[in-house]
Amino acid sequence: MLARPGTERNNLGTKCKPTGNACFDATWESGFAQAVRTETVVSRRGFVSLALGAVAACTFPALLSGCSGSSSSDSELGPVYSSDEIQSTTLFLFDTVIQISAACSEELMTQVSERLNYFEGKFSRTVEGSDVWNINHAAGASVQVASETADCIFRALEFSQASDGLFDITIGAVSSLWDFVNGVKPEGAAIAKAVAHVDYRTVSVEGTSVALADPEAMIDLGGIAKGYIADDIVSMLRKGGCDSASISLGGNVYVIGKSFDGDAWNVGVQDPNGSANSTIASIETEDMSVVTSGLYEREFEKDGQIYYHILDPKTGYPAKTDLESSSITCESSTTADAYSTILFLMGHDAAMQFVESDSRFECVLVNSEGVATKSEGSKFKLAND
Repeated sequence: MLARPGTERNNLGTKCKPTGNACFDATWESGFAQAVRTETVVSRRGFVSLALGAVAACTFPALLSGCSGSSSSDSELGPVYSSDEIQSTTLFLFDTVIQISAACSEELMTQVSERLNYFEGKFSRTVEGSDVWNINHAAGASVQVASETADCIFRALEFSQASDGLFDITIGAVSSLWDFVNGVKPEGAAIAKAVAHVDYRTVSVEGTSVALADPEAMIDLGGIAKGYIADDIVSMLRKGGCDSASISLGGNVYVIGKSFDGDAWNVGVQDPNGSANSTIASIETEDMSVVTSGLYEREFEKDGQIYYHILDPKTGYPAKTDLESSSITCESSTTADAYSTILFLMGHDAAMQFVESDSRFECVLVNSEGVATKSEGSKFKLAND
C-alpha cells in the first residue's frame, strides 16, 4: 500500500574561494579529487572511475564548465560572478566524490554540506541506524522514517512499477551479496535464494511508515538516492537565491542556470572505452540533470570473467545487455537516475524507442561495439560527428 508521504578543511568538506572562472576552479577541484583517489586506489577500484571519469556525466569537473567557446557578451567581458560570490565544496559521501560550485553565500554552502551528511545517515544501506538499515533489519515490522526517506522510497516504487520490476529497490537482498570493491562473487545457491526475495511489491509506505511484507527482502536505494538528493540540493540552492551552480554527486550531474562565465554549462559524457577523462559526447544545457549508467563504473575480474555492478533483478547476476553505457537528460535528477538504469537494462533498441516517445528525455547510448547514438532531436553532440 502506498500513501505519499580561503581554503579550510572541516567535517563538512573542503571549501575554497573560487576565482569565478569555471575552468580554473574545476582544475583546483579535480586536484582534490585526485588526492582522495590516490588514498583509495587499492581498495576502491570502482571509485577511481567515479572520481576521475565523469562516470555518469562529467563528474570530472574539468569537463563540466562554461568554457564552451560560445560568444555571449558576458563571456567576452569576463566572468559574470566575482570570486567572492562563488562557493565550492568537495566531500566524500555515498562512496563517491561530491563536488558542488554555486553562486551563493558561504552560509548556504555550509547548509548544503550539512544536508548531504544528513542524507547519508538516512539512505545508506550499510550505515547502522540509518532509515534503510532499520527497515532491512526490522524483520517485517513497520518502521518510522524521515519524510525524505518515505518520499524517496515512494518514488522508487513508482519507477519499479512503471518498469515492471526492471528497476527494483528490493535488489538489496542480492546486491548485499556482491562486493565489487574486493572482487567477491557470491555462490550460485546464495544468489538463487536471494533473488526469491526481490519483489518491490512487498514494500508498503503509509505516510512515514515503511514495512517489508517479506522479512528477508532488503531495500537498496542506490539506483535513485543520488538523483533524489541532487534534486533536494537544487531546490535548497534555488530557495537560497542561487541562480548558477553545478552539482555532481558521483556522476549524477545537475546544472542550474548559466555557468559562472555566462555561457550554457557544457556537460561531457565519458567514453566507456577511452581514458578516464575522455568524452564520447557532450551537451550544452541549463537547468537540467545528466545521468549515466555504465558497465565501466565498478567491476572486477574473476576466473577470466568480468563482473559488472549493474545487477539484473530477475537473475541476481550482472545484467546482460547490448549497451556499455546509457546517458539521459531530464529536469528531474531523480527520474534521470532511475531511467538511466532502466534504459541500460532495456538494451539499445527498446531504450531508444522509449526515449524518443517521451518528451522529458534525451539520451546517448553506447553499444557493445563502442558506437554512440543519440535520440532524435537531441542536443547532444557526439565526438565523432
